[in-house]
Formats: sequence, structure tokens, C-alpha cells
Amino acid sequence: MLKAILFDLDGTLANTDPLHYETWKDILNHHGVTIDHSSYKVQISGRTNPVIIQDLLPHLSPTEAQKLAIDKEARFREIALNLKPLTGLWEFIEWIEQQKLQKAVVTNAPPENVKFMLDILQLADIFELVILAGEMTVGKPDPAPYKLCLEKLGISAAEAIAFEDSRSGIKSAVGAGIYTIGVASTHEPESLLEVGASIVINDFSDKKLQLILDNWNISTMNKS
Repeated sequence: MLKAILFDLDGTLANTDPLHYETWKDILNHHGVTIDHSSYKVQISGRTNPVIIQDLLPHLSPTEAQKLAIDKEARFREIALNLKPLTGLWEFIEWIEQQKLQKAVVTNAPPENVKFMLDILQLADIFELVILAGEMTVGKPDPAPYKLCLEKLGISAAEAIAFEDSRSGIKSAVGAGIYTIGVASTHEPESLLEVGASIVINDFSDKKLQLILDNWNISTMNKS
């Protein structure tokens, strides 16, 4: 039986990647590193800041790396004041609440960004649980953040559906054994399917989503 819907934050609840891309591009350019949309998807999207910085700017000291990450996220928040929820999100949340399902966010985003985004999107009071992967010893693509989420909700992987927009996030959710739906706001559908997404939707108004949920209920009832 389905008991919970789990969401990534960036790129899933709102399409933030264009803003993150521009911010990273500007900051990295000052350090002599050039990125384009292709390299952004591979080297940055869905990863934690410490991993990104260690990969692209390995010469920085821990103090310098931490300052860069703080500066980058502060810039992001400055330009993200007009963020809107992904199309169909509020209607989907209403459906979730009608079904009396639990809701959680599992994200690699830093705490300041999480609070900022949930406030801007008017979602601060919506989620029973927020897992901050960046505060764990490992973040996505490791399955640990999703495993912790399942543990805290008191459910099994078979009782949840996860929504993710990045390859890293999908690897994390699938690695935890969760049925994972890709959201094609950042990556091509083929790229998300390649790393384990069971199906890919464009946004939460996608007609495929309701079909998935209807079929899930049917298959669950047949198993019981």
C-alpha cells in the first residue's frame, strides 16, 4: 500500500536549475573554470557543494571552499525571489492530502536554501519531514538520505514513490529500493531512464502521472 510521496527540492518542486547554472557559471568563471549546460548536468546538477567544489576546484583550502559555497548560495537566493512551484504541484499535493499520504522532502540543498525555497514557494507547512542530505556524512547519489527518510517515516521502500529531476537523485532513490519517477525539468527523459527512473513526466500536470497512480493502486490492491 502506498503510504508516502517523497520529493527532491531543486528542479522537482521548482525549476531552479537555470538559476543555479548561471550562478555557478559566473563563480567558476572567476576561478578560470568554464562550464556549459552539458558539463553542468554531469558535474554539478544533483550533487552536494563540497563534492562539486572538490571536483572542479581541488586546489581550494577547506576554508576557501566553504566560503565559495556560502557565497554561491547567497547569490542564488538573491536572484530566486520569483520562484514558482512546478506546474501542477499544488494540485498534486491536494491529491496527496486527500489520500492521507505522508509527504517528505529529501534534498542535497544547504539548510538556508531549503528554508528559503519552501518559504518562497509557500510550502513551509506542507511537509512532515525534510531530510537534509548535505548534513549527513554522505549525500545523493548515495541511497543513505532516502533510507533515513523511510526510517523516520516508519515505512518500507515499497510503500513510497519518489520524484527526482537529477541523475544523482534518481540513483539515490532507486538505490534505496524506491519506485522513482523522473521529472524532466533539468535532464532529458532518456538520461533519467538510463539511471533507473521507472517513468518520466514533464511536470505534475502530466497525464501520465495520474495513470501511474491509478495503476499503482490497482497493482497494490491485487497484491493484498
